[in-house]
Amino acid sequence: MDFGLSQEQQMLEQTLLRYAEDHVPTKRVRAIMASDSGHDPALWQGLVELGIPGLLVPDVFGGAGLTLLDVAVAARVLGHGAVPAPFLGTAVMGPVALITAGTPAQQKEWLPRIAAGTTCIGIAATEVVSRREGAGVRDERGALVGKALFVIDSATANAFLVVVDTESLALVPRDAPGVSVETLATVDATRRVGELKLDNVRPADWIGGRGGAAHAIERMLDAGRIVLASDILGACDRALAMAVEYAKQRKQFDRVIGSFQAVKHLCAEMVADLEPARSLVWYAAHAFDAAPHEASLMAAHAKAHLAEVGTALVKTATEIHGGIGFTDDYDLHLWFKRVGLNRQLFGGPDALRAHAAQLQGWDAA
Repeated sequence: MDFGLSQEQQMLEQTLLRYAEDHVPTKRVRAIMASDSGHDPALWQGLVELGIPGLLVPDVFGGAGLTLLDVAVAARVLGHGAVPAPFLGTAVMGPVALITAGTPAQQKEWLPRIAAGTTCIGIAATEVVSRREGAGVRDERGALVGKALFVIDSATANAFLVVVDTESLALVPRDAPGVSVETLATVDATRRVGELKLDNVRPADWIGGRGGAAHAIERMLDAGRIVLASDILGACDRALAMAVEYAKQRKQFDRVIGSFQAVKHLCAEMVADLEPARSLVWYAAHAFDAAPHEASLMAAHAKAHLAEVGTALVKTATEIHGGIGFTDDYDLHLWFKRVGLNRQLFGGPDALRAHAAQLQGWDAA
């Protein structure tokens, strides 16, 4: 049995890594962050040409028909480069929902457009996990009313998949009457999340029928959590590399700080924490397709563990950089903040471990 990435997955990783290194330097990332939309059509087109939006889309609809493990490999690279792209909603959660519960007509209409990169899908599902006062979308005689917060890929979405009353999934075009979208300010400007307000909006369609999308929502959230964990993994790889490189160059008392025992220990501890986490992410992604009965549990554990490991690692990397590490002008902050947002999306560590306990029939209290 092969416990590593396949040759094809390694080729995907290297191809995307070269693209990110050549075309998405941190200078470009910062320019996109500073723009009004937080989106660069040219960058997105480059990812489309590499086939990234269609990784999960079946080949009959113009995609690659690959597995979530392949998508997680791509997500690690995007996290490593802090790439600002509408990947999570459009390339991951949207296709999973449509493949799981979409009708043949819905799949034929939307999946080719996703694979071609002509349509971006926003995901309004945060309220399934946690709900702020006044948030949530409900169905009132066929019309959608309410608001959803922290909507994924909200700035670029042409249409939204909106969780309604926890067990329905509505497809809502951005230009439908009664729809308004506002960008929310978060710690991470490399990806935009928003607030979606719906005022008596008639959905274009229902995925899985009204009240019949519970399984699709579950699969969509599992995929999102695994991919966020992989994004954290990539961010940690980059932060660790930056910390080690800095320790080799920065001098104190006429010695590079990497020669000090305390700094050596900090770097070694980061590696020791990260490598087991890598295996957990790859297995969770593998289980999504190969062992679906384990998918929800592994997704919860992977996201919870990577959130904690990632938070600690980027903090340590920042400390190794000393005073410069705490300045926003230094590029390390791109990954520090990306991990910070990833940690909270679709459940923080405590919420996800409580969810894992419930899945196993345990009393989380």
